[in-house]
Amino acid sequence: MKFRAFKYFSPLLIYIGAIHSFTSYGIICFLPLIYAWVIIPVTEYFLRPDTANLSDAEEELAKADRTYDYILYGIVFLQFPTLFLFLSSLQDPALRTVDLAGRIGTMGLLCGTLGINVGHELGHRSKQFEIILGKLSLLSSLYMHFYIEHNKGHHRHVGTPADPSSARFGESVYHFWMRSIVFSYISAWNITNTELRKEGRKWFSLKNEMIHVQLIQICLCGLIYFYFGPIALLCFFGAAFIGILLLETVNYIEHYGLSRRKTGMDKYERAMPHHSWNSNHVIGRLMLFELSRHSDHHYLASRKYQLLRHHEDAPQMPTGYPGMMMLSLVPPLWFSIMNKKVKKLTTVHTEPQISSVPAVSG
Repeated sequence: MKFRAFKYFSPLLIYIGAIHSFTSYGIICFLPLIYAWVIIPVTEYFLRPDTANLSDAEEELAKADRTYDYILYGIVFLQFPTLFLFLSSLQDPALRTVDLAGRIGTMGLLCGTLGINVGHELGHRSKQFEIILGKLSLLSSLYMHFYIEHNKGHHRHVGTPADPSSARFGESVYHFWMRSIVFSYISAWNITNTELRKEGRKWFSLKNEMIHVQLIQICLCGLIYFYFGPIALLCFFGAAFIGILLLETVNYIEHYGLSRRKTGMDKYERAMPHHSWNSNHVIGRLMLFELSRHSDHHYLASRKYQLLRHHEDAPQMPTGYPGMMMLSLVPPLWFSIMNKKVKKLTTVHTEPQISSVPAVSG
């Protein structure tokens, strides 16, 4: 049973590729991107998904095996030395535009698939040490407010008009990017400000976590500017933005067109497995630490990644996450495939909806 955890070391291949990308030139700079967006999607298209769940005995052993946790901790501790290597590599006078594009794209891949994704997993933990590591992981993409909005907003409002991270039926990924990025940020401020009001505090307070977030991220950007210069800072912004777009594309494919039934004034049925799209394609599952078993994650958010289950009533994606993310970038193809699937489900948006997220409250 101990060896089961070691399959989750496979994402380290991306770090190995990144080291080559940041120290080489030409096509080598793009190897992690080719692996993530060409090799994996093509391979998963031909592989059968694995719907098997752990037995009760296997689940108990997996719960007790700390190796699964240590892998996540290791990813966090690798992220910042790799970011340092990326920033240092930008000082190379022999760097060409094509090499720069490959290195920025590769760092963006690390920010999205490992930085934000591992931050998401650790952000659902109860131990303070793990939560701090999760926030540090999100810092590498300048998206620390995700911890607040995702845990206290998205999981509460998923599949409703109040959730900026739930894609509407008929909405393209490009429109979704703009709506989700802007309103998720506003939502994080609203959540924090509301909590402070309940405690009798004003929003401009040292207790405001969103203010902490801005200060920490500004400090990181200041350090990068001071030690590596303005060009490196701009390149970091580019990589972080790619990471953010990868996250939001994942959000898009996870909930596209699915909604929860309203049961009363501002009340909705509990989030169930059939309210999230699921994928059991193995390579994507390993690369993203089982994030693609998203139906079970929303059904029981406290369940650790190695324990996530397949549910028979969960709607299934036709391929793995990398392939679905690529498909979403071509809206006519996405709609032709996914709209038919949505219409077969009972939880379907019959019309596109406009987000009803309110303005920032003080």
